Amino acid sequence: MLQKVRVRIFVSGLVHGVFFRSETENKARKLGLFGWVRNLTDGRVEILTEGEKAKLEKLVAWAKKGPDSARVDGLEIDWQEYQDEFKNFEIRY
Repeated sequence: MLQKVRVRIFVSGLVHGVFFRSETENKARKLGLFGWVRNLTDGRVEILTEGEKAKLEKLVAWAKKGPDSARVDGLEIDWQEYQDEFKNFEIRY
């Protein structure tokens, strides 16, 4: 059985105004993940997503670099229990 989990990721660096949210949404949907991404007022991007652990690990690996126009300086990653809370992946404003 595939392990389902949840992860909250905070991405810091040059991550606003560089299509980070839309590229995260595209990547998450391609991986079949559910949740959301949003900009924070402190300049970071927050991602909260659920799904198969292996697919979430792929999203985490992608977030370490982000889109070509981004500069990621750091990630905070918090693995959590799966809650089956989301039905899609969206950008929150």
